[in-house]
Amino acid sequence: MKFLRALVLSVLLLSTGCGSRQVYIKITGYAQGGPYYVTCSTSSTSRAEDLKKAIDDTLSAIDWSVSGYNKGSLLTKVNAGENPPLDSIFIDLLTLSRRLCAETGGAFDVSCAPLFDIWGFGFKEGRMPSQAAIDSAMAVVGMDKYRLVKGDDGNTYLDMPSGGKLNFNAIAQGYSCDAVARVLDAFGSENYMISIGGELVCKGNSARGDQWRVWIDSPEDGNMESGVKKQDVISITNCSLVTSGNYRKFYVVDGQKYSHTIDPATGRPVTHDLLSATVLAEDGATADALATALMVLGPEKGMKMASDWTARGRGVYLVYGPQDSMKVWHTPGLKLESEE
Repeated sequence: MKFLRALVLSVLLLSTGCGSRQVYIKITGYAQGGPYYVTCSTSSTSRAEDLKKAIDDTLSAIDWSVSGYNKGSLLTKVNAGENPPLDSIFIDLLTLSRRLCAETGGAFDVSCAPLFDIWGFGFKEGRMPSQAAIDSAMAVVGMDKYRLVKGDDGNTYLDMPSGGKLNFNAIAQGYSCDAVARVLDAFGSENYMISIGGELVCKGNSARGDQWRVWIDSPEDGNMESGVKKQDVISITNCSLVTSGNYRKFYVVDGQKYSHTIDPATGRPVTHDLLSATVLAEDGATADALATALMVLGPEKGMKMASDWTARGRGVYLVYGPQDSMKVWHTPGLKLESEE
């Protein structure tokens, strides 16, 4: 997540339902390393500026708490070995991360930051790490090594191993979508779609009066721009949707492709053929983390875990196999354009 830059507001009248007082507006801006988009219904466009400010303030607060790119954030201080008192955002996100780590059997683990660094997907240039470097990083990986503790001053602090680091990139954008959703709920919006870094949270219906239709990108190497090559289109409402994949973030050394997804159990990039994982879940933070976990687990283990999630109303869409013969697997009940 990069710190917030100048934001732009665009208020557009998209639809007015027959006899309805709700109109749709669009708010756009820049946050967490890229643009964000909010399309929402409102009873009056006169509050659009207030809504935009509330969204910006919310995203800024998250940035100053858990951004690894913001040099003044709490996370940056924690990762530098300082011991600052934590705010509610940091505490909430770490608590969520701990729960989701346990739910995924450790496949999702925000304490893997030292591994991201040595493999070149953190803030250092990529190069092949030695086994000694991997072992050293693995010594400080594991959510059981990071504990929230109450100080004598009443504040909450993080007890963590020396040299340990956290990286919330695989959950923070979904979490941010949830936070913006709460802002929209407070403003009385009955229908909305929030997109931050491609992570989505939606409620109600689109301006067309039907469910929100979301494009799933084809996970082809070289498909660097969303919305260009289609895998499928899915209709969703009252849920979150996140897609994670290995087709945009990887590097090649001596002809070998290395994924950006690191397995916390081995300390190395995954080697299976799962190309992308799309997750529908009850909130953005959960969908974000579970999509990452599936990319760690791979197709076989991922299918088994995803099947267990259906009882909780979650959905999963996996694309796997060789680039020239990709296969699709998904849980029942998804509203897909390819199956209409």
